[in-house]
Amino acid sequence: MNELELKRVIAAVLDVPPESIDETTSVDTVEEWTSLAQLNLILALEEEFGIEIPDEEAADLTSYPLIRLVVQEQLAAS
Repeated sequence: MNELELKRVIAAVLDVPPESIDETTSVDTVEEWTSLAQLNLILALEEEFGIEIPDEEAADLTSYPLIRLVVQEQLAAS
């Protein structure tokens, strides 16, 4: 996984430009990041990267840095 791929998936779900996603991107800074978008984001990440994000971690993925960390961890574990 590279960061551009990850940003592309997040951007597609949140309907924002990929270049707008950075270290400050979070539920607090992206109006489109609703609870439904959160669910769709988890599903999209799992499908795109062939991983399974545990439910207890999914609710905590509220920023780009956290998403990147969990996706990297899941890829390393698989």
